[in-house]
Amino acid sequence: MMQVNQNNPIEVRRAGYAALNEALGPVGAVRFLQQFTPGSDDYTKEKYEREDISPEEAEALMEGFNRF
Repeated sequence: MMQVNQNNPIEVRRAGYAALNEALGPVGAVRFLQQFTPGSDDYTKEKYEREDISPEEAEALMEGFNRF
C-alpha cells in the first residue's frame, strides 16, 4: 500500500485514479468515472454526438490522470 498524505488533495486524487486503474483496468475506470460526470439534459442527443474511444485512448486518459 502506498503512503498518501490525506491532507493533500492532489495525492489523494492520484492514489484514487491509480487504485481504480488497477482494480478495473483503464476502460472500467473511465466508465466508473463517467457515472459521476453530469451530462446535459438531452442524454440521447449527447450520446450520439460523443465519439467512442478505443481502449488505447482510454488507457492514455488514465495515464494522464495518474500524472496529477
